[in-house]
Amino acid sequence: MLPLFYLCRMLAENPTPQSLEQVALIQSWQPIAMGIEVSFATGPIRLQVLSEGIIRLRYASGPAFQRDFSYAISEQHPYKGADFAVQLSADVLTLTTAKLILTLNGDKTVSIQTTDGLTLLEDQLAPTITEHYENGSTQLLLHRKIQNGEHFYGLGDKPGHPDLRNHSYTIWGTDQYGFYSHTDPLYKNIPFYIGLHNHQSYGLFFDNTFKSHFDFGKTHHETCSISFEGGEINQYFIYGPDMLDVCRQYTLLTGVPELPPLWALGYQQCKWSYYPEAQVNEIAQSFRDQDLPCDVIYLDIDYMDGFRCFTWDNEKFPHPKKMIAALKQKGFKTVVIIDPGIKIDENYSVFTEALEKDYFCRKGEGGYISGKVWPGECYFPDYTHPEVRQWWADLFQDLIADKGVVGVWNDMNEPALFDVPNKSFPNDVRHHFDGEESSHKKAHNVYGMLMSKATYEGVKNTLTPIAPLS
Repeated sequence: MLPLFYLCRMLAENPTPQSLEQVALIQSWQPIAMGIEVSFATGPIRLQVLSEGIIRLRYASGPAFQRDFSYAISEQHPYKGADFAVQLSADVLTLTTAKLILTLNGDKTVSIQTTDGLTLLEDQLAPTITEHYENGSTQLLLHRKIQNGEHFYGLGDKPGHPDLRNHSYTIWGTDQYGFYSHTDPLYKNIPFYIGLHNHQSYGLFFDNTFKSHFDFGKTHHETCSISFEGGEINQYFIYGPDMLDVCRQYTLLTGVPELPPLWALGYQQCKWSYYPEAQVNEIAQSFRDQDLPCDVIYLDIDYMDGFRCFTWDNEKFPHPKKMIAALKQKGFKTVVIIDPGIKIDENYSVFTEALEKDYFCRKGEGGYISGKVWPGECYFPDYTHPEVRQWWADLFQDLIADKGVVGVWNDMNEPALFDVPNKSFPNDVRHHFDGEESSHKKAHNVYGMLMSKATYEGVKNTLTPIAPLS
């Protein structure tokens, strides 16, 4: 029998169905909250039944699970469990709900069927975990059989055909100015897709923030290969049967957006860039003179003093509060841009306060990570720290409460840097990650989301004061 390391490597390099001696046998199972934990010699698997049609499958990357923590799953989601039955026979475990039958084999392969026998999802090979000792990285790999006539949709910003079949994609937020069809990766980081075959739909959400790769039959026509460069295989299977059913359940699981204000549904005028103040007023008046509907005007980076966030250029915009009030009289809301790059400037209060409180991201070897963006050399807040998110939220008091701004446009938060090969932070940059220090490899894909979360709370709290951000 091959050692496990070489067997995993062989499976990763040759993802075709084979007859292999089992490498992990079911030892036992025990009940846990909303599900069961199944013990294998190579590490446990947890199966949790959130509802009759939603099953969470979580694979430990070693003998024990990592911290069960998520920036994605809503604490207010409605799924509190459902009845299920478990049977273990001849090294095959079956978990059955009112809608689904999940089969877990001794080699850790999984298949999921409807209760009337239609196969929705089927592992082609056992999940593999490969450690690359030369750089200390880990690759988690799944090989799933593509069902007859199956098509795939999702993953967020992916230009090209909406059907992802026969294509491959990477989830790694990247600033791609002037992108074209099939440019990949792009800005959004959403490891969620929908599979559709035999008039049945299912969704798979992978709650893993590391760089990931999805190959929907491009390399091997009948194989869907999914890999992550760290973390755990932590997936939520969501049964439809219709695509709208899948989307509704996924949205409830990860968080329902608030109803936008009515003005946000109207036409909004935005370009890089309107300045000085006189040009903004001229554009607004032109809309009204020509009887063109417009509810919002945006101010890009040129409203700032030297591109320093939360400041105003007193020459270009000498009377911002008066200007915004005049725009409001004409029926316009004002939205301004904010970037995460904080200019290194000892005379800039936002910088000095964050520096004093140690709120900036640090390099692996110590010291702060710096990079060039619009203001020049900048440091960058660590939004994975709850104190930093609260501090950031509080910075919007002047823009909103005093000046009258009603919305904020977050930009450059992939995070994006100028003049560096990978356009972003090095992988060894350290992040707080809400109490569990991690590298940028783990934090990159949530950096922008957490900046947006802090901004959202700041705008909301200032417009309508509520309890402090947690």
